[in-house]
Amino acid sequence: MKLKGRIIKAGRAEGKALKSDTPISFFGCINPETGIITEKGHELQGNSVKDRILIFPYGKGSTVGSYALYRLKKNNCAPAAIINRDCEPIVAVGAIISDIPCLDRVDISRIRNGDRVIINNDSIIIEDD
Repeated sequence: MKLKGRIIKAGRAEGKALKSDTPISFFGCINPETGIITEKGHELQGNSVKDRILIFPYGKGSTVGSYALYRLKKNNCAPAAIINRDCEPIVAVGAIISDIPCLDRVDISRIRNGDRVIINNDSIIIEDD
């Protein structure tokens, strides 16, 4: 299946989808040393974002989240790419300063956890798991 998105940060990436139907905060909800989602009660609690195509509707939380995403990148624990339904400024700035490909305006309901996702700028290819 092929999808298109609006480019927030251009680039190429591929990996397995890690998808959340709820928003994600990078500050205080993901351990920047390990990439493990630590937010209590979050549907992805205990999963690592490292090298995954991280898919979620939109970000939430503090503006420090942009820097937290940058710390994940510097610690080699960042997602390979980010796909949002609606990318807000915290995630956008974090992806840009961290050089992480990021797209939004994507129908994320068409992507499932574990799908293999290939991103090439605004093009998204999804291969079933």
